[in-house]
Amino acid sequence: MRVLQLCHKPPMPPVDGGCIAINNITQGLLNDGHQVKLLSLATQKHPCQKERLSADYVEKTQFETVFVDTKVKFWDALASFLKGQSYHVYRFYTKEMVQRLTKVLQENDFDIIQLESIFVAPYINVIRKHSKAKIVLRLHNVEHIIWERIARNHVSWFKKFVLKQMNRQLKRYECSLMNKVDGYMTISDVDYDFFHALAPNTPGTVIPFAVDLDNYEIEDEYIPSDQPELFHLGSMNWMPNVEGLEWFLEDVFPAILEKFPSLTFTMAGRSIPESLQRFASDHVIIAGEVESANEFMLSKDIMIVPLLSGSGIRIKIIEGMALGKTIITTSIGAEGLNVENGKHIFIADTAEEFIAVIEKCIKTPDICTIIGENARHYVALNHNIEVVTQELVDFYHEIS
Repeated sequence: MRVLQLCHKPPMPPVDGGCIAINNITQGLLNDGHQVKLLSLATQKHPCQKERLSADYVEKTQFETVFVDTKVKFWDALASFLKGQSYHVYRFYTKEMVQRLTKVLQENDFDIIQLESIFVAPYINVIRKHSKAKIVLRLHNVEHIIWERIARNHVSWFKKFVLKQMNRQLKRYECSLMNKVDGYMTISDVDYDFFHALAPNTPGTVIPFAVDLDNYEIEDEYIPSDQPELFHLGSMNWMPNVEGLEWFLEDVFPAILEKFPSLTFTMAGRSIPESLQRFASDHVIIAGEVESANEFMLSKDIMIVPLLSGSGIRIKIIEGMALGKTIITTSIGAEGLNVENGKHIFIADTAEEFIAVIEKCIKTPDICTIIGENARHYVALNHNIEVVTQELVDFYHEIS
């Protein structure tokens, strides 16, 4: 099949979970013998880094980007609000992309045009005008639920009020898309249930995050450390990550440090803000952006993912599981994963529960070996890239 992937950020290099999720679909389709064209927006937050891409990748995907300035501007936000538009989404709309997309559609015939997230949905009218391809919307999460949870957890009443108003428009826009596409895919069952209830007559399916375990090599057996190290790896310019880590460092880590004075917690990721930098100490290590995510995770023991808001599946959790890591997260962090608490990962929703689980892992380190083995086995069964790609292609044929 001939597929155009229209992306709101460059999938390569794979700097965060969203990029990895997009790229794994690309690689799965290419490995299965399909033609893929990648057309992506690039922003200040996610710039085009073509110098870091292989010539083979660029050639196979015909990769190109169009820059759009997504910086939040007061007057633009006000204009969107008055027009009843979602500013979250329309920041990604630019005439330059309209022109480039039009040219691509006029020069190429596609069977499927896959929209990677709702942020490129404003270009649906352009696609309908210049192409007969089926449009598939890939929903990485339910965006308005993320912002609902962020607003709910915000301390400032004014920011809470503004976020709620903006989120109403985002929710209205996100829900309206079900009537504008030929099909949709979610990454989790939870998100599918939401959209299916909203639009039961629109074809939809669950296409989980795909993993090629050959890219996640580990030693035959994990050997527990005498002094296990806690860690977190994620994009620090994503608000839910920062929000959760601030809570963990303020409400959880000091208490567990009293019990285990030699314990360390290392944070790694892009764009670590000052609100997290202030926690730096002998016990809280700020690693910043790491060259190899896999090598970083393999060098540590227990992965902490303290999400208080968010939606969809956390890609880094699946990657950590693929590497046999012990994961401690919240119910929100585990959303969309059919995992069993205490078997594949640990789920803790309060400071007391986090402290108890961390203490359990440190005092009985062999449990990390068992959890790690179960976690990797779970990923092999549920996120195999070849199986997931076949499910994707079957869905393409279903709606064609």
